[in-house]
Amino acid sequence: MARGFCSITRTDDELSIICLLENLPEEHRGEIPWTCFKLEGPFSFSAVGVLNSFIAPLAQAEIPIFAVSTYDTDYVLVSEADAEQAIEALRRANHRLIS
Repeated sequence: MARGFCSITRTDDELSIICLLENLPEEHRGEIPWTCFKLEGPFSFSAVGVLNSFIAPLAQAEIPIFAVSTYDTDYVLVSEADAEQAIEALRRANHRLIS
C-alpha cells in the first residue's frame, strides 16, 4: 500500500476508514490484513472497463476484493492470504505489476 494511502468514506449508514495498519489503534484493527494494488492512472472518465479488466481475473480465481476509487486512481484490496494467488491471476491476465 502506498505510504500515504488513506481513504475516508462517510454515508448515512457507515464510516469507512482505510489506512496503513500501523496507523490504527490496536482496538480498531480489522480482522483481515489486506494487500493493496494501485491501478496506475489517471484514467479518462470516458474509458470503460478499466476496473473490470483488473477485477475479472480475480473473480475468476474466486478472490474476494474491496475496491476504492479516487478521482485519478483505483485501488483494489485483497486479503494478505490471497495476495500471491491474486498476483498469479493478474499476471495470467497480462497485467503488468510494478512494485
